[in-house]
Amino acid sequence: MSRKSNSEQRRAQIVQALMDTMAEHGYEKATILLIARRAQLAPGLLHYHFHSKAEILLALVQALAGAARQRYLALAHKATNADERLAAYVEARLGLGEGADAGAVAAWVVIGAEAVRQSEVRAAYQHAVDTEMALLRELLSASLAAQRKSTANVEALAAALLALMEGTFQLASAAPASMPVGYAAPLATQLVRRFIDAEPPA
Repeated sequence: MSRKSNSEQRRAQIVQALMDTMAEHGYEKATILLIARRAQLAPGLLHYHFHSKAEILLALVQALAGAARQRYLALAHKATNADERLAAYVEARLGLGEGADAGAVAAWVVIGAEAVRQSEVRAAYQHAVDTEMALLRELLSASLAAQRKSTANVEALAAALLALMEGTFQLASAAPASMPVGYAAPLATQLVRRFIDAEPPA
């Protein structure tokens, strides 16, 4: 496998620096100077690789979505059935084990807020959500089918699970001391299992 080019490495370094700076200062106050300082690069190099801070943010949306996908694949590679793949997905998104990244969670919450304000960020965020929904429908449908259950409500269940995850991210970032440690993944798994068990036969 070929090594990443210097340009790719620099872009990844800048995107990571934006994520780290956002976690501390928020997006609005994450200036190019602060991002450059965190990346240990000259501000001019940031403008060489990205036209604007907004462009770095869009690259961060893609990077976070890609990292989430990779964590799921890493946890699911030993799964032997639909239920195990679904459990791996929930653990990948909400579990606190290997690969968990509180900084990425905080950055995703900030991105969600910026999606309300900026149309370009909204489009990128919407694409990430649509991709997530497609994967959720696939996993849930497979698990329901394996139990010979109806898939008529799979769209609503996927939406509810995604909303639960996004709410968990918000609370983990804004009020972490108020929430029990490590509750999210086990509870989400139980809720999904109860829903599947309660569905009528196919």
